[in-house]
Amino acid sequence: MPQTDVPPVTDSDARGFVVAIDGPSGSGKSSVSKAVARRLGFRFLDTGAMYRALTWWCRHLGVDLADEDAVTAAARRFPLEIGTDPDRPDVHVDGIDVTASIREPVISQQVSAVAAVLPVRTILGELQRRIIAASAATGVVAEGRDITTVVAPDARVRILLTASPEARLARRSTELHGTADAASVAATRAQVLDRDRVDSAVASFTVAADGVTTVDTSHLDFDGSVAAVLQVVEAARG
Repeated sequence: MPQTDVPPVTDSDARGFVVAIDGPSGSGKSSVSKAVARRLGFRFLDTGAMYRALTWWCRHLGVDLADEDAVTAAARRFPLEIGTDPDRPDVHVDGIDVTASIREPVISQQVSAVAAVLPVRTILGELQRRIIAASAATGVVAEGRDITTVVAPDARVRILLTASPEARLARRSTELHGTADAASVAATRAQVLDRDRVDSAVASFTVAADGVTTVDTSHLDFDGSVAAVLQVVEAARG
């Protein structure tokens, strides 16, 4: 599907323009959100990377992830720096570049334990709101699990990006293993579906809330998914 011809948003258009995108694992929300931000000339915030970085920080400190009080204490003194340039969304913790480290399988397996701690969600949610507010002057696309409902419920555009379980598993399997054969999909299942099951206990990202537009990417390629989101943005601008 060809990309929608959506011009970059001008400074006057962008002032306060927030695009909030939620969705489950494998829906394509991170890569699509980044591409949308790039096309619009917006900033980009990957809130999932913040939870991953906190998980890395807890492991770095030797914090027991089953100890919610200890995890919350780590979140309160979390020395995070996260980039909002869609071309370089680098993540640093205490001066250490963890951009690649937070994508390692061990972090993917443990991040839900951190993200499920409600005080942690409050702490990081407030940080996310500050980053969004600081970036809104030039426009920002923020993606995660609860952006449309909790972090930025007043965003100009709110989208639930979703896809069938089969499509999501195939995408994540290809991303992690380079193939979507039966063995690779089976190895990926727990990371995708089990994580969604755990995370859905503290964030609603499987059904669109009132006022949130659902974009189903099950049968769309990457360019088609980006185009579908841009169409929603263009409608809101109109």
